[in-house]
Amino acid sequence: MNNLSVWAGFSATLRRDLLLAYRRRSDFANPLIFFLIVCSLFPLGIGPSPQRLAEMAPGIVWVVALLACLLASDTLFRSDFDDGSLEQMILSPVSLYLQVLAKTTAHWMLTGLPLALMSPLLALLLQLPSQGVIALMLSLLIGSAVLSLIGAIGAALTVSLRKGGVLLSLIILPLYVPVLIFGVAVVEAAVGGFAYSGLLAVLGAMLALALSLSPLAIAASVKISVDN
Repeated sequence: MNNLSVWAGFSATLRRDLLLAYRRRSDFANPLIFFLIVCSLFPLGIGPSPQRLAEMAPGIVWVVALLACLLASDTLFRSDFDDGSLEQMILSPVSLYLQVLAKTTAHWMLTGLPLALMSPLLALLLQLPSQGVIALMLSLLIGSAVLSLIGAIGAALTVSLRKGGVLLSLIILPLYVPVLIFGVAVVEAAVGGFAYSGLLAVLGAMLALALSLSPLAIAASVKISVDN
């Protein structure tokens, strides 16, 4: 398979998923609304003190973003499994590795990317110092891609289960913890006036590892779910 056909298969799957998401906008709008509403509730719950909100802002935004990504992951392969598209993906001459990578890329473009773009607004709401806003956006851009890749593994494993949402959480949440720790650390370092490029590099290394290994695990999980 030449490079042109490889790119054509990837782009076709990506374009298909983006078009389907546009037709079912609620599937991806709900996690974004969840992210916005939950972050907005924290100033009401813990009080309007700017200092207290600023201290908690990195953790609040990252935890809620993590949960929003988890919420969106459950539907990643669900409709394809229900209508038989997953079987066709396996039988397709296009590499399953590329197809699941394209689907995960579409998932990130519809969840992680909007979350990162919304983060400055929520940082302002939570009184995050201005020097931490860019760090927050960068950490969410990189970290949310890792979350999407890891979440896709759990989604593929549980797609054949009627009520797999709880099992998905149990499988995926422990794997999300390192991303959460380093994502929050990036923002806290920026707010404290320290260099955070090294911490961003660690997130980048996690993304490189996830990009190389996760599609293999996702493809294997899809085959297991369809065979069962």
